[in-house]
Amino acid sequence: MVNINKPEESDGALRNRFIEPPFSVIDAKTGRWQERKNKWLSLGIDSEVGRDVKALIGKNDVDYMPDMKTAISVFDPALCELMYKWFCPKGGVVLDPFAGGSVRGIIAHKLGYTYVGVELRQEQVDANREQGKDILPGNEPTWFCGDSNWVLNDLDGEFDFIFSCPPYVNLEVYSNDPVDLSNMPYDDFLSVYRSIISKSIDKLKDGHLAVFVVGDVRDDEGNYYDFISDTKKAFIDSGAKLYNEAILLDPIGTAMIRANNTFSSKKLVKVHQNILCFKKMGTMPKTLK
Repeated sequence: MVNINKPEESDGALRNRFIEPPFSVIDAKTGRWQERKNKWLSLGIDSEVGRDVKALIGKNDVDYMPDMKTAISVFDPALCELMYKWFCPKGGVVLDPFAGGSVRGIIAHKLGYTYVGVELRQEQVDANREQGKDILPGNEPTWFCGDSNWVLNDLDGEFDFIFSCPPYVNLEVYSNDPVDLSNMPYDDFLSVYRSIISKSIDKLKDGHLAVFVVGDVRDDEGNYYDFISDTKKAFIDSGAKLYNEAILLDPIGTAMIRANNTFSSKKLVKVHQNILCFKKMGTMPKTLK
């Protein structure tokens, strides 16, 4: 009989085994998390380089990510570490169809994985490659420059894990390129987005996992697009089933300040993102169990 007052697995034991407890809520606000994040950043990762991003200023910018008006959103290296170690086989090959900055590639190679990212903008790819040479000379990640919807057609080999953070619709506008998803009306965005997901899943080994970090975004009338549900449907239609879903609790940042303005129209301030994990049909390999 289990003594409920003395759990068989303590929080500390779970952290020692899994870095963070493998729960459906992941808290990035803790001191422990921030220590890991800062340790990774101390390598010299500067994922903002190459990102001349225009954060949209208008109806929706106060409703979302901390400091969106004043800073470019940067992917959390501590989350990279967690996702790779939880869901990618040791030494596995990672595909990232929406590469953006350098962080996911650098963390992957630092941990002994092989990373292949596809990024539309040449200036971003150049900046990523320079950081790879500076931080991991001789062990640089691979970044291809181009539209994933075309690059994936010619990309050879199979992958052990898909890990990406796609554009949050038009929350940030990355370039003036007409094939840049962040420039497209939502219906056009969704059509290309679904195609890229389908082609990515085709490259994933059977039984292996894909993780997308996503968040919903409001339209011009202030209603959510339901981007999260559309992402799930895109994966399911591509032959992958929803396997895990988690909430990533973001640092509060300026949310306290923004709350008064945002809630004046009865909108809640977003302080989380969604981590969606999908499993491609087939038997899960023993290396993941």
